[in-house]
Parts: sequence; C-alpha cells; structure tokens
Amino acid sequence: MNEMRKSSKRIAFAVLIVLALLFFSPIVIVLMDSFKDKFSISDSPFSWPTAETFCGIDNYISGIEKTNYWSAFGYTLYITLLSLVVIVLFDAMTAWYVTRVKSKYSSILFNLLIFSMVVPFQMVMFTMSKTANLLHIGNPTGMVVLYLGFGSGMAVFLYSGFIKSIPADIEEAAVIDGCSPIQCFFRVVFPILKPIEITVAILETMWIWNDYLMPYLVLDIKSVKTISIAVQYLQGGYGSKDMGAMMAVLVLTIIPIVVFYLFCQKYIIRGIVAGAVKE
Repeated sequence: MNEMRKSSKRIAFAVLIVLALLFFSPIVIVLMDSFKDKFSISDSPFSWPTAETFCGIDNYISGIEKTNYWSAFGYTLYITLLSLVVIVLFDAMTAWYVTRVKSKYSSILFNLLIFSMVVPFQMVMFTMSKTANLLHIGNPTGMVVLYLGFGSGMAVFLYSGFIKSIPADIEEAAVIDGCSPIQCFFRVVFPILKPIEITVAILETMWIWNDYLMPYLVLDIKSVKTISIAVQYLQGGYGSKDMGAMMAVLVLTIIPIVVFYLFCQKYIIRGIVAGAVKE
C-alpha cells in the first residue's frame, strides 16, 4: 500500500511538472523572441537567439517609442490602483452587510451580485458602452466605476465566505464597548479581512491590468490608451506586425503583474481556504 501511494505521488508530481512547463513555456518564448529581430521571429519563433538574430534591446526601445509606452503604463496603473482600492473597500462593506444583516433585501442584493458572475460580458458590453457614453464616464476615472460594477460579484462572494468564519461575538463585544457600525467595521472587521483582501486584490489586479475589451469599448483610444490597447496598435495596416517590438512590450507588461503575483500568491490559498469555513 505504501509503495502504491509513493508511486501515485511520483506520477502526480511528474504530471504537475509537465503542466508547469507547458504553462510557463509561452512566457519563455515571448522573452527570448523579444531579443530577436522581427524577421527571425517569423522564421524561427521557437529557437534561441543566435549571434545573427540577437538584436539586444532594440526591440524594447522601438516598442516603447511606437506605443508611447510610459503614457499607457501610467493610465493602466492609475485605473488598476484606483479600481483596486474601490473594489477592496466597498465590496468588503457590502459583503459584511449582506452577511450579517439577515433580511429579504440583503438576500436579494447578494443573489443579484452572484448572478452577475454568470452573465457573459458580451451580453452587456454594447449596453454598457452606450450607458458610459451617456453618463460621460468614458475616461480613466469613469473606468473605475465600471470595474467596480463588474468586479463586485466575485469580490463579495469571496468576502462573504470569509466573514462567515468570523465569530459574531467579536463584533457584538465591540458594539457593547460603544463602537458604531462604521467603527466596528473599520476597527474590528476590516483588519481581520486582510488575507481575503489580498486574495481579492490579486485576482482583481490580474483581471484589470490585462483587460482589453472594456477599455477599448469605453475609452477614447485616440487620446487614452491602456497597455493592452497600445500593444494592439503595433499591428499595422494590411496585417503587418512589428513582432519584435510587440514581444518586447509584452515582456514589459508581464513583469509588473508577475512580480506582484509572486509577492502575494501565498495569501491566495490562505484567504480562499479561510473563506471556505462556515459558521
């Protein structure tokens, strides 16, 4: 029996290694192609750079200049950070309300938020685009409102599961000590939510940072471009592409989000597992 368990663990470990290599290989390919000239990328995209194909950082310089990268990076960073603050704070408050206040209205609100998770974005994107235009929120700050709306379903769901694992006695003791509901939330509940706050922050950041369709539909892309839109503009007319510059910009785009994920990934499992505990 022990030998069978050891064998099964070895097989599972080997399968996981293979899957990890498969998932990691696209990043390696993009990285090595970013140092090759664009003709070599088309001819041999899976080969390592050689003395003839290596072009140094020329692709990075070209990509930054052609995409106005730092402007796109600034807009993307602004939208991501502001959306993150709003989602983490407001959805935590919403989840606390729908979890602790047992009423028909809180139940309806929670169910509507959960329902929003299963509605495909394609069903509402044209209505959303028209509404954003009527409300004049087709700008980086207005994008925060849209991301709050579309990101609330998953965030409230995760928060609610975590809040159910927090004994209500802690909040009742705070109220007895004279805390108002707002004070109770910010002084007692919000600090306890740190593991799931980081989990929500990671998941929402990865979505917002890499999102292409919503900014493309809402923003005036002639004056405001996020990184994902800027990369798309490296494709010229008649299907021509500067593959070298595109690969370089993709590497620059991937680095911040990968570093952020590696720094915070240990909190994902901790937050989700804690949120799985029920009262």
